[in-house]
Amino acid sequence: MSDKLHIDYAQYHHLIDQVVRAVQSSGFQPDCVLGVSRGGLFLADGLSRSLRKPMAVIAASSYRDGEGTSQGELQLSASIAAVAPVGGNVLLVDDLADTGHTLQALCEHLRTICPYIVDLKTAVVWVKPGSVFKPDFAAEYLESDVWIVQPFETRDFL
Repeated sequence: MSDKLHIDYAQYHHLIDQVVRAVQSSGFQPDCVLGVSRGGLFLADGLSRSLRKPMAVIAASSYRDGEGTSQGELQLSASIAAVAPVGGNVLLVDDLADTGHTLQALCEHLRTICPYIVDLKTAVVWVKPGSVFKPDFAAEYLESDVWIVQPFETRDFL
Protein backbone atom coordinates (compact mmCIF):
# COMPACT_ATOMS: atom_id res chain seq x y z
CA MET A 1 0.00 0.00 0.00
CA SER A 2 2.25 2.78 -1.24
CA ASP A 3 -0.40 5.21 -2.47
CA LYS A 4 -1.37 7.97 -0.07
CA LEU A 5 -4.50 10.10 -0.20
CA HIS A 6 -3.80 13.51 1.35
CA ILE A 7 -6.89 15.25 2.72
CA ASP A 8 -6.85 18.93 3.68
CA TYR A 9 -9.08 20.63 6.24
CA ALA A 10 -11.53 21.98 3.64
CA GLN A 11 -12.04 18.50 2.19
CA TYR A 12 -12.37 17.04 5.69
CA HIS A 13 -15.07 19.54 6.70
CA HIS A 14 -16.97 18.69 3.51
CA LEU A 15 -16.76 14.96 4.37
CA ILE A 16 -17.97 15.64 7.92
CA ASP A 17 -20.95 17.52 6.46
CA GLN A 18 -21.78 14.46 4.33
CA VAL A 19 -21.84 12.23 7.41
CA VAL A 20 -23.95 14.76 9.34
CA ARG A 21 -26.49 14.86 6.48
CA ALA A 22 -26.57 11.05 6.30
CA VAL A 23 -27.33 10.77 10.04
CA GLN A 24 -29.94 13.54 9.93
CA SER A 25 -31.74 12.13 6.89
CA SER A 26 -31.85 8.63 8.43
CA GLY A 27 -34.06 9.75 11.29
CA PHE A 28 -31.66 8.25 13.86
CA GLN A 29 -31.39 10.61 16.82
CA PRO A 30 -28.43 9.78 19.04
CA ASP A 31 -28.47 10.71 22.70
CA CYS A 32 -24.67 10.68 22.68
CA VAL A 33 -21.86 10.82 20.13
CA LEU A 34 -19.06 8.47 21.21
CA GLY A 35 -15.76 9.28 19.50
CA VAL A 36 -12.90 6.82 19.18
CA SER A 37 -9.58 8.45 19.96
CA ARG A 38 -7.53 9.46 18.19
CA GLY A 39 -8.77 9.26 14.62
CA GLY A 40 -12.49 9.57 15.27
CA LEU A 41 -12.36 12.68 17.42
CA PHE A 42 -12.53 15.23 14.62
CA LEU A 43 -15.64 13.64 13.07
CA ALA A 44 -17.17 13.02 16.51
CA ASP A 45 -16.70 16.69 17.41
CA GLY A 46 -18.34 17.76 14.15
CA LEU A 47 -21.28 15.43 14.68
CA SER A 48 -21.66 16.41 18.33
CA ARG A 49 -21.80 20.10 17.44
CA SER A 50 -24.04 19.70 14.38
CA LEU A 51 -26.50 17.35 16.10
CA ARG A 52 -26.26 19.29 19.38
CA LYS A 53 -25.61 16.15 21.39
CA PRO A 54 -23.04 15.49 24.10
CA MET A 55 -19.78 13.85 23.13
CA ALA A 56 -17.99 11.08 25.00
CA VAL A 57 -14.64 9.46 24.19
CA ILE A 58 -13.32 5.91 24.20
CA ALA A 59 -9.74 4.97 23.33
CA ALA A 60 -8.77 2.22 20.92
CA SER A 61 -5.38 1.63 19.37
CA SER A 62 -3.81 -0.96 17.13
CA TYR A 63 -1.33 1.12 15.14
CA ARG A 64 2.26 1.16 16.33
CA ASP A 65 5.78 2.19 15.30
CA GLY A 66 7.20 5.62 14.54
CA GLU A 67 4.65 6.67 11.93
CA GLY A 68 1.76 4.71 13.41
CA THR A 69 1.33 2.73 10.21
CA SER A 70 1.99 -0.79 11.50
CA GLN A 71 -1.09 -2.58 12.81
CA GLY A 72 -0.70 -4.73 15.91
CA GLU A 73 -2.90 -6.07 18.70
CA LEU A 74 -6.02 -4.02 19.36
CA GLN A 75 -6.20 -2.35 22.77
CA LEU A 76 -9.46 -0.86 24.09
CA SER A 77 -9.90 1.40 27.10
CA ALA A 78 -11.83 -0.11 29.98
CA SER A 79 -13.78 3.10 30.54
CA ILE A 80 -15.38 5.99 28.67
CA ALA A 81 -14.69 9.66 29.31
CA ALA A 82 -18.15 11.22 29.61
CA VAL A 83 -20.02 13.67 31.83
CA ALA A 84 -23.08 11.39 32.02
CA PRO A 85 -23.56 7.63 31.69
CA VAL A 86 -23.53 6.48 28.06
CA GLY A 87 -26.88 4.95 27.14
CA GLY A 88 -29.95 5.20 24.95
CA ASN A 89 -29.19 5.80 21.29
CA VAL A 90 -25.43 5.96 20.83
CA LEU A 91 -23.53 6.94 17.69
CA LEU A 92 -20.05 5.36 17.74
CA VAL A 93 -17.70 7.39 15.55
CA ASP A 94 -14.28 6.58 14.10
CA ASP A 95 -12.37 7.99 11.15
CA LEU A 96 -12.50 4.89 8.98
CA ALA A 97 -13.38 1.25 8.67
CA ASP A 98 -10.07 -0.16 7.45
CA THR A 99 -10.25 -3.86 8.28
CA GLY A 100 -13.39 -3.24 10.36
CA HIS A 101 -11.99 -5.18 13.31
CA THR A 102 -11.75 -2.13 15.60
CA LEU A 103 -15.39 -1.12 15.11
CA GLN A 104 -16.54 -4.71 15.44
CA ALA A 105 -14.59 -5.16 18.69
CA LEU A 106 -15.77 -1.80 20.05
CA CYS A 107 -19.43 -2.65 19.42
CA GLU A 108 -19.03 -5.91 21.35
CA HIS A 109 -17.04 -4.14 24.10
CA LEU A 110 -19.66 -1.40 24.48
CA ARG A 111 -22.49 -3.90 24.81
CA THR A 112 -20.58 -5.32 27.80
CA ILE A 113 -19.52 -2.11 29.57
CA CYS A 114 -22.60 0.03 28.75
CA PRO A 115 -25.73 -1.95 29.63
CA TYR A 116 -27.97 1.10 29.06
CA ILE A 117 -27.31 1.32 25.32
CA VAL A 118 -30.62 0.78 23.51
CA ASP A 119 -29.49 1.34 19.91
CA LEU A 120 -25.87 1.51 18.76
CA LYS A 121 -25.09 2.87 15.31
CA THR A 122 -21.72 3.62 13.73
CA ALA A 123 -20.36 6.42 11.56
CA VAL A 124 -17.06 6.90 9.76
CA VAL A 125 -15.63 9.13 7.07
CA TRP A 126 -14.22 6.30 4.93
CA VAL A 127 -14.91 2.61 4.40
CA LYS A 128 -12.13 0.62 2.74
CA PRO A 129 -12.99 -2.25 0.39
CA GLY A 130 -11.60 -4.95 2.70
CA SER A 131 -13.61 -3.95 5.77
CA VAL A 132 -15.47 -6.83 7.40
CA PHE A 133 -17.65 -4.27 9.25
CA LYS A 134 -20.19 -2.11 7.45
CA PRO A 135 -20.85 1.14 9.33
CA ASP A 136 -24.34 2.62 9.35
CA PHE A 137 -23.11 5.97 8.04
CA ALA A 138 -20.11 6.93 5.90
CA ALA A 139 -19.05 9.75 3.61
CA GLU A 140 -17.02 7.66 1.14
CA TYR A 141 -16.64 4.03 0.15
CA LEU A 142 -13.12 3.71 -1.24
CA GLU A 143 -12.37 1.45 -4.18
CA SER A 144 -8.73 0.83 -3.20
CA ASP A 145 -6.78 0.28 0.00
CA VAL A 146 -5.09 3.67 -0.10
CA TRP A 147 -3.35 5.10 3.00
CA ILE A 148 -5.25 8.23 4.09
CA VAL A 149 -3.28 11.17 5.48
CA GLN A 150 -5.76 13.30 7.39
CA PRO A 151 -5.02 17.01 7.88
CA PHE A 152 -4.32 16.63 11.60
CA GLU A 153 -1.90 13.74 10.99
CA THR A 154 0.78 15.75 9.19
CA ARG A 155 2.86 15.85 12.41
CA ASP A 156 3.09 12.05 12.24
CA PHE A 157 5.23 12.34 9.13
CA LEU A 158 7.61 15.13 10.21
